[in-house]
Amino acid sequence: MNAFTHASSKKTVLNLSPDEALKFFLKPESYCNLDLPPYLMFDSLLSDTASVLDGKKLSSMVQKNKVRDYDDVNYTILHNKDGRYAWRPFQLIHPALYVALVHEITDEDRWRSIRERFEIFASDDKIRCLSLPVISESKQKDRAEQVSHWWQQVEQRAIELSLEYDYVLETDITDCYGAIYTHSIVWALHTKAVAKTERKNGSLIGNVIDAHIQDMRHGQTNGIPQGSVLMDFIAEMVLGFSDSELSERLKQEGISDFQILRYRDDYRVFVNNPQDGDAIIKAISEITTDLDLKLNPSKTRASADVVRASIKTDKLSWMSRKQGNKDLQKHLILIHDHASNFPNSGSLARALTDYQKRLSKANLKQESLMPLIAVVADIAYRNPRIYAITAAILSILLAKIDNDDEKIATAKRIQKKFDKLPNTGHIQIWLQRVTLPISSDIKYSETLCKIVFDENIQLWNNSWITSNDLKSAVTAGKIVDKAVRDQLEPTIHSDEFELFLSNPEGYYG
Repeated sequence: MNAFTHASSKKTVLNLSPDEALKFFLKPESYCNLDLPPYLMFDSLLSDTASVLDGKKLSSMVQKNKVRDYDDVNYTILHNKDGRYAWRPFQLIHPALYVALVHEITDEDRWRSIRERFEIFASDDKIRCLSLPVISESKQKDRAEQVSHWWQQVEQRAIELSLEYDYVLETDITDCYGAIYTHSIVWALHTKAVAKTERKNGSLIGNVIDAHIQDMRHGQTNGIPQGSVLMDFIAEMVLGFSDSELSERLKQEGISDFQILRYRDDYRVFVNNPQDGDAIIKAISEITTDLDLKLNPSKTRASADVVRASIKTDKLSWMSRKQGNKDLQKHLILIHDHASNFPNSGSLARALTDYQKRLSKANLKQESLMPLIAVVADIAYRNPRIYAITAAILSILLAKIDNDDEKIATAKRIQKKFDKLPNTGHIQIWLQRVTLPISSDIKYSETLCKIVFDENIQLWNNSWITSNDLKSAVTAGKIVDKAVRDQLEPTIHSDEFELFLSNPEGYYG
């Protein structure tokens, strides 16, 4: 059975030829998987950079061995994680470094060796990786296919496994991307023994990836950039290596009655003997520790109710309480209460998407608008995961305000509320999308907001580049589509933010 397809009917990146993989990783949505408004586009940036680097080495266009001497080579968008003080850095990798790394990985011989290594990682059917990047073969975006894949292969498969197993244990890795040791990529692709003897071999693909990531991160060896499908794939190299190490460990310990489903850094372990489950979690902990990764004790739990544990608690709660016949304010309060109990959850995103559709068809009285705006803003304030959909709802409500001065004043009040939060670059981007059709005079501190009207803004430090052609290719101003920007409608339509063109087999319930 093909190790690339045994766990899923979905087409993954490992089913691609080198040329197909090159095109896949150079797609704008592979470069940046953060939700952004439609006027922020990376098509020409990536294609221009790829054209300049086609058939050439990046090293011939830059200062020798100087890239990692510069800070701010990548551009970081700060994303508030919990509506308080936790935050996550999403990075737009410097286009030259990104494209150069894609070229290196998709070289024919290197791509073949990477695929062969992943085949070893996937050789044990009892440990299944379900998070390889998938490729959409329909009108849906690749990200939509990825989420649909999660629903089919993790949640649905987990429910099926209740026929075979009586217990399930769950755990995940703390700050996985931020903790990955870049040298462990070399271990994963070549084994530790080869990595040690060939550490100065610049042609070894593991060393190439390691060096490129250090160049992106000021020479750091801890952590990889977060925010692209390419880095998701590189993380899978390390996690896949961990799978193969785990397989060998469990064979040595004589543990055979189990099934593990891994989606990125999340593990679900199915067993019939609770002691086997504890032993497997211990083994995962020890193996990941050897890779400088640590399990999250607060998210490690066990259950004897496999079916219920296989379905997210927030989803069960929302399915049991959905009430579509409430008036718009009561409906929104219901969502607000759900958000308080299950912040940043997938069911919250689905509930708000359904509410946006209902709201877009509703006739509202002027006096009812401000309370609705206040509740939506509060949901967004405390739930950063759903910025795009709450921005869409706010755009509908603001568009219904009759008085233009009141509309601008309300938009500024919303902006002021979010200014109280630290690290809110992502919400500023979406608030700008809301307020642009109202007034272009409302300003934001986020650099990606400033570049919308100032094409000379620099996102990346280009001081290390000596080639004028490459400098021209990576000009940040070209990510703004002025035609789209200038023709924005006051309300944000679902095709600007909605992941799915249609609901994938009831994924959200």
